[in-house]
Amino acid sequence: MTLTKVDTAKLAVVQMSMSDSLEENVTKAERFVREAAAQGANIVLLPELFENLYFCQVEREEYFALAHDVEGHPFLQRFQQLARELGVVLPISFFEKSGQAHYNSLAMIDADGTFLGVYRKSHIPDGPGYEEKYYFNLGDTGFKAWQTRYGTIGVGICWDQWYPETARAMTLQGAELLLYPTAIGSEPQEVETPNTHFMWQRAMQGHAVSNVVYLGAANRIGTENVEGHEQTYYGHSFLADFTGEKRAELGPQEEGVLLMDLDYAKARQFRAGMGFFRDRRPELYGTLLTLDGKTRCS
Repeated sequence: MTLTKVDTAKLAVVQMSMSDSLEENVTKAERFVREAAAQGANIVLLPELFENLYFCQVEREEYFALAHDVEGHPFLQRFQQLARELGVVLPISFFEKSGQAHYNSLAMIDADGTFLGVYRKSHIPDGPGYEEKYYFNLGDTGFKAWQTRYGTIGVGICWDQWYPETARAMTLQGAELLLYPTAIGSEPQEVETPNTHFMWQRAMQGHAVSNVVYLGAANRIGTENVEGHEQTYYGHSFLADFTGEKRAELGPQEEGVLLMDLDYAKARQFRAGMGFFRDRRPELYGTLLTLDGKTRCS
């Protein structure tokens, strides 16, 4: 497919609850994608690991069986067919098995159903209620910006969204839209921080304004019980424009679809005028290549 620079598009993000039934979750996700497309969406973002309950609340060997190889995957081809039918771009989060490795991954599917590739989550959290390091290898794909029918899109997965380096790396590769599928909510009482959804949104709004790009985040909702461990996901999926202004938001218990028109041409002009990318000093940023802020990587 020959791609030309796109000036406009329409983005949708989906907020939904999940059950322990893959077929039920995938069917619900498909319904929301169809609803978004019927409202004119060209790009539709679903939440992180929407195929099941957020099993990472606990560490159990048997949950590795939920992972699948890309080849012969139980639902990726279904979303390829859906993208082709509706003419929409679908970034699809899934639990990937590759050889003896396991990843928290995302498949980018273009609007003609073409499989553009996989991104593997780079930043893996490890804390009460979010035991992801037990399940997932560190992502080895690097950050990506995919050229799709409806613009160049970069996608980070959940914990990636707290890192400005992720957003900047994707924008430097040409991303004009940043997307973040997410599973985030309550934590055990001893580590609970109130109103974290405000922090969560502000971090990403900062990515939007600092890179002068549109942004969307899709979270799950509902209370999920995994072997007696309970977690409530706070929703608040939202859309921000290229100035970082929040344009739409869903509530903490609301299933549905949010939509936003994207004027890439206007954003490009504003981005160039702001000079953020003109005035960068990469030669001074060596500290960012270290863990301790002192030792430069060789």
